[in-house]
Amino acid sequence: MKKITTTLLAAGLLLSASACSAPQQLSTADTCSRVKTVISNPTNTTDKTGTIRVANQLRPIEAVSSDELKPTLKTIVDYLDESSKDSPDTAKLNALKNDYQNAGTNYSKYCGG
Repeated sequence: MKKITTTLLAAGLLLSASACSAPQQLSTADTCSRVKTVISNPTNTTDKTGTIRVANQLRPIEAVSSDELKPTLKTIVDYLDESSKDSPDTAKLNALKNDYQNAGTNYSKYCGG
């Protein structure tokens, strides 16, 4: 009886631990709020270091963002990553530029600018 109780208790602990570690998807409003916090931070400047900082702060938000904003944030992070490289691929950057501008429009649509 003791072994069964111990096994059930261990299984319960494993289930509760895995439930705590599963990332929760954010609503669109929560995603917008978190992104606005990142982009309004005065330490996130437009120089290379600031661009890297913004991309790194957006990555975890992208992972749990709403379905509406997930592709938008991925596009923004991809563009920021390429543009902050020491020697960005000009062709790739130009290809990403149009998608980046469309992502900004989509972000404004859901988050109001």
